[in-house]
Amino acid sequence: MGPLGQKRIELLRELVPKASVVAMLINPHSPDAAPEIRDVQAAAHANNLQLRLINASTPAEIDVAFAAIAAQRPDALLIGADPFYLVQRHNIAAQVARAGLVAVYSSREFADAGGLISYGANIPNSYRQAGIYAGRILKGAKPSDLPVVQPTTFELVINLKTAKAMNFDIPPVLHARSDEVID
Repeated sequence: MGPLGQKRIELLRELVPKASVVAMLINPHSPDAAPEIRDVQAAAHANNLQLRLINASTPAEIDVAFAAIAAQRPDALLIGADPFYLVQRHNIAAQVARAGLVAVYSSREFADAGGLISYGANIPNSYRQAGIYAGRILKGAKPSDLPVVQPTTFELVINLKTAKAMNFDIPPVLHARSDEVID
């Protein structure tokens, strides 16, 4: 996650400047969980935020996690980047809305599903890159000779419909930096 964790924490800071406690929903069974947690913990520490990790790796655990989040009442919520969460995006966005929390998500699909704001790699661009790689391999390139390519296109998506439903004002500077706004 690296710079993405820092960026998402910065976005939370812009959305909720007085935040002191941030919860993070994380799938402990994900192979990316440990590095993501380290990166977000470092970013939270650098921004003087207390980070509370909430684990969930099944739909039932998501329900339990949101009960814990509601009881803890953090100032904001960060949803970890995980394919399982992407599949559960409608459930997660609905639970965040019911909890009345400001949340930053890892991909635009969450904003499309009703999440307030997302920042992450442009997935269609990543698929195009994978297609280019497949084409090179089909033309005879050895996979071991191909360079590792990281995503280079990131997008900030804001769901104004959700902001209005929450009676939440998106800071104008953040609105101006967005790549897409969902009305």
